[in-house]
Amino acid sequence: MSQVPIDARSLSVQSVQEPRRSARLLAGMRDAALGGGSGGGSGGAEARPVIQDSWRRALDLGVDPDNGSHAGMLTADEIEVRRRRTPLGDVMPALRDGLVSVADEARHIMVVTDAEGRVLWRDGSLAVRRSADRLGFSEGASWSEEAVGTNAIGTALVTGRPVQVHSSEHFVRVHHQWTCAAAPLIDPRDGRLLGAVDVSGPAAGMHPAVLSLVTAVTKVAEAELRSLHWAAVDRLRSVSAPLLARMPGRAAVVDPNGWTAAVTGMPPVERITLPAAPSAGRTWVPALGTCTLEPLPGGWLVRVVPPEEVAPGAGHVVLDLGRPRTWTVSVSGAAGGWSQELSPRHAELLFVLALHRDGRSAAELAGDLFGDPSRTVTVRAEMSRLRRTLAGVLDHRPYRFADGVEVAVVRPDHPADLMPHSTAPAVRAARFGK
Repeated sequence: MSQVPIDARSLSVQSVQEPRRSARLLAGMRDAALGGGSGGGSGGAEARPVIQDSWRRALDLGVDPDNGSHAGMLTADEIEVRRRRTPLGDVMPALRDGLVSVADEARHIMVVTDAEGRVLWRDGSLAVRRSADRLGFSEGASWSEEAVGTNAIGTALVTGRPVQVHSSEHFVRVHHQWTCAAAPLIDPRDGRLLGAVDVSGPAAGMHPAVLSLVTAVTKVAEAELRSLHWAAVDRLRSVSAPLLARMPGRAAVVDPNGWTAAVTGMPPVERITLPAAPSAGRTWVPALGTCTLEPLPGGWLVRVVPPEEVAPGAGHVVLDLGRPRTWTVSVSGAAGGWSQELSPRHAELLFVLALHRDGRSAAELAGDLFGDPSRTVTVRAEMSRLRRTLAGVLDHRPYRFADGVEVAVVRPDHPADLMPHSTAPAVRAARFGK
């Protein structure tokens, strides 16, 4: 076999064709990173960017590179409480059907964690589960990057993308005999990160296709959550339609996440953005203005206050990017205020517009986000969604924050922690001070 130099693309989990050579090179790269280097080894080889970035985060967090910095185990009662509170329990049968038999036959285990990286379910090979117990990789353990550094679960939760971590790509030395593949699982109702789905096992026996399998099964689980959600919306529609039929003016019935079950007096919309913590009474609702909210079983009645009674306005925007996985935009003005979580793409767009108060064209935003000015169709579609949410706050031609709106951006303490999932050129430039 040709002994060509290995770079970031070839030295991936697929390089198991030369497992010993790969392990040695990866170990050298990790040692170089721990010594303050860039994550490069001998012969010019470099670890993948996702691994290098994770190693840097682990170093900044002070994770013990030999044994990790375990945060303690949850009790059985605490595990049960978390299981009851998460929608993940609704899709465990689908996850088990798709992964447990494969994991068991391949002498691997399937692990499901919550958004904090706490292991809530674990199944698969009994022998591998016993080995995992010796590492503290059991139900109730924290497998976040804060606890054990670079690993598929923790790194997938930080980046928001599927990832496979092979052998010495793990930050903690005692994990180097393992390979793990994990994908984040997103709640389709509100885009919230629910947790991660992982398959782990001995490094020598992990097939490169496992990551694709884990990703596919996770998408099946998300689709099942979506199906359960629409069934609940249909039930809400059946009980709300008679209520709206007798109601004057403009009104809508929505589920707790703002998905519309029925409307009257206005065109139907798929979703209405509610405040982050809605409560009964008068509030400002994006795209509708001032409304009154009334609780219903399984949702809210949203009644639009006539414009002659109150004039909504937004004067101050706070874009909070200070946390690694959750970003919010808060709007306040004469008619009150509201706060809403952002998707990764919308957080990127608002960050770029906050940097360029004079505005950006669709082509410029495409370059900022994708490094490709031709991807204007995607940009226009995302900006259209954002402008429906931020009525009166965003303007266009060019895209920008409206005149008179004050904008403040909250950044993380360390620039490298700015939206760590993002590959957008504009965000990477801000992250590394370029």
